[in-house]
Amino acid sequence: MSFIVIIPARYASTRFPGKPLADLGGKPMVVRVCERAKKSGAAAVVVATDDERIAQAVRSHGHEAIMTRADHASGTDRLAEAAKKLELGEKQIVVNVQGDEPLIAPKLIARVARILDQKRGASVSTACHAIHEAEALTNPNVVKVVLDAAGYALYFSRSQIPYPRAPGTTCYRHAGLYGYRVGFLKTYARLKAPPLEKAEALEQLRVLWHGYRIVVAVSETEIPPGVDTPQDLEAVRKILA
Repeated sequence: MSFIVIIPARYASTRFPGKPLADLGGKPMVVRVCERAKKSGAAAVVVATDDERIAQAVRSHGHEAIMTRADHASGTDRLAEAAKKLELGEKQIVVNVQGDEPLIAPKLIARVARILDQKRGASVSTACHAIHEAEALTNPNVVKVVLDAAGYALYFSRSQIPYPRAPGTTCYRHAGLYGYRVGFLKTYARLKAPPLEKAEALEQLRVLWHGYRIVVAVSETEIPPGVDTPQDLEAVRKILA
């Protein structure tokens, strides 16, 4: 199985402008993400950006970058444009690794690609892990996912799902790591955003709303969170140190 990693990285950010270029141990954060992605066994790792400063930083460290439009509504839309520019085949598997995930496990990237290859009925693959902290259960910034018996996603929410009426109920945190076939990326770009996506501000709900399936790899270990704020960046710096 062959797969490609595309890392969408934009300069603008409401909470943290210029985040992909933030320094982590002498290298921009997006470069750290590239390094993790290359260890996954991907056939290629490409950064898709709308900012020349990010592209230059990536290329200066020996990685590949392509320019994409600045008006994309989501990282998935940017991924679709990048796949088209790279002239990837319809069946090629692409893994979307966020540019603010410098601690992402290379093995998890490969697993998300592999599970999509194995589950032919799925259009998208992603990952999750069990939540053990009470605070995370009620935190709307921690996205939860409920699975069916075969490991497909039933729903994603910022609310606590399922509601733990019975003791021992397991809740799963969704990690923003996605696998797609290029053919579906093109389909996704044409799908209309539904009310559920707008209500929860979760673009993966567009996939479920329109009747497509998302298969989920359950990680036995906790998946490190990404960097959303300067405070998150300081926490990652301490971990890397």
